Amino acid sequence: VQLQASGGGLAQAGGSLRLSCVVSGRTFSNNIMGWFRQAPGKEREFLATISWSGGATYYADSVKGRFTISRDNAKNTVYLQMNSLKPEDTAVYYCAAKRGAWVPANVRYDYWGQGTQVTVSS
Repeated sequence: VQLQASGGGLAQAGGSLRLSCVVSGRTFSNNIMGWFRQAPGKEREFLATISWSGGATYYADSVKGRFTISRDNAKNTVYLQMNSLKPEDTAVYYCAAKRGAWVPANVRYDYWGQGTQVTVSS
C-alpha cells in the first residue's frame, strides 16, 4: 500500500488549507484512514480518523471544530480540511491507513505516507 500526501504549504493564522492523500495498492474502501502530525521536537499527534464509508469520524480535541476529515472512495483519496489555522498547527502532516474495524479512537495504523509540511505564520 502506498500513500501520497499533498496540499501542505504556508498559510496565515486564521486561514485554511486542504490536505489530500491518495492511496494505491489496496482496495481503498477497505481501509480505515487517519491523519496525524508531528511538530519539531514533539511526538506524533493523532488528529482524526474516518470509517470505510465515511459515515463515522472521530477527532482529537485539539482540532475538533476546526478540521474535517473526509474521503472519496471513487478517487482513493482522503482529505483533511483545516480551517482557523493557528501557528501551533505548524507540523509535518501524515496520512495513514489500517485494516480492520473502525473505532473512535487513536489506534495503531499499518501504512503511512511520507508527510506534507504545513507552516502557519502569525
